[in-house]
Amino acid sequence: ERLRASEPPNAYDFGQIINALNASQDKAACADLLTTTEPKTLPVLLSNKLEGEILLIFIQSLEHYIAGKDPGLVYQHLFYLSKAKRFKVVLALLSKNEKEEIQHLFDLLTESQSDQYSLEDLESLKQVYEL
Repeated sequence: ERLRASEPPNAYDFGQIINALNASQDKAACADLLTTTEPKTLPVLLSNKLEGEILLIFIQSLEHYIAGKDPGLVYQHLFYLSKAKRFKVVLALLSKNEKEEIQHLFDLLTESQSDQYSLEDLESLKQVYEL
């Protein structure tokens, strides 16, 4: 059964939805959630609940479902994800393979054109992600 995603009203509901999506590994529904969630609200919605597996399902959903259609939205989500509490801790705990997955998403954004970011913006965000 596919989870229906719409922008959740608060951090608690967002956390519940993310946990359900993560448990089911439903990347399409996660992409729907990210498409309907205003990127700048991510740090507030995530609160202090960012974990490695949550970051990864976001990265995979952005890569497989959104990057080809809306690279600007992907950039915005990556930018605001980096502002979330625990981001640096989660980043430090990622494996080499997990970091390569993030690098691949950045490579896709580099190949794409968007008026929402420049290559310089992308390069500085890559440094925030320690790539």
